[in-house]
Amino acid sequence: MPQEDVFIHVGPAGWSYPDWKGVFYPPDMPRAMHPLRLIAALFDLVEINVTFYRTAAPRHAEAWLRAVADKPRFLFTVKLWERCTHERDAWPGAEELRRWRDGVAPLAEAGKLGAVLAQFPWSFRRTPENRARIACIADAFPDWPLAVELRHASWDRPELFDGLRKRGIAFCNIDQPLFQDSIGPAALVTAPFAYIRLHGRNRDAWFRDDATRDERYNYLYTGDELQSWIERVEQMKRGVNRFFIVANNHYRAQAIVNALEIQAALGKTPPAELIPQGLIAAYPRLSNLFRKP
Repeated sequence: MPQEDVFIHVGPAGWSYPDWKGVFYPPDMPRAMHPLRLIAALFDLVEINVTFYRTAAPRHAEAWLRAVADKPRFLFTVKLWERCTHERDAWPGAEELRRWRDGVAPLAEAGKLGAVLAQFPWSFRRTPENRARIACIADAFPDWPLAVELRHASWDRPELFDGLRKRGIAFCNIDQPLFQDSIGPAALVTAPFAYIRLHGRNRDAWFRDDATRDERYNYLYTGDELQSWIERVEQMKRGVNRFFIVANNHYRAQAIVNALEIQAALGKTPPAELIPQGLIAAYPRLSNLFRKP
């Protein structure tokens, strides 16, 4: 991997997906084997999802750290608690926030916390109240790198980006199904680090009331679709000291496939023997990236 790219970290969002078994995870994987060991064999980043849904105990973070202890470059990004981003009627109490921070703190203390991601839904539009909510989050986590994902086009304004730059908060550039009021792909840098998230483009299921999570994120990017993001990465990396690229199109390990392809496009491929045969069988196009000598 070229020296200029050593700060670029690529990986999937989450790892606890039953549909990965037999595709990415072996069908007979021992229960004692932590899935993070298999992810860390191929990538140097994972985005933690469980912290969005509930407070994690510090022992969980310590277990994550043990699973990647032999991977010095490996980092975690952490999704902020949904109480801060999706439940807007009340701000969590000081004790609740302390418990949430305590669950993540071992990662920060070990130097493994790349960023905290505040992911807001499409319904979170630019209003004075919602601008104040972002300020509350920034004030609550002044000592940790913070990124903000905004999906509604009402936020696509120079004033927002200027405000994020003043605070050192990264604007999360996203790929999502596009509708009239969806924020589109961008290459914005507003902090010393950059963040990209790829959600897939399953437009038919994205806002369908009866769609499952798997249906919404069931999408495999083509090489041409990824290339436009590689070009953005090349443009953005000149202004940052670290870069996080997360694939969230998780259904049937499609995030793993596209993350591997992004890494390859950036000049890094893991040894062919580390690629699960089930993954290549499910996605034969990977065989072009990992030919044994």
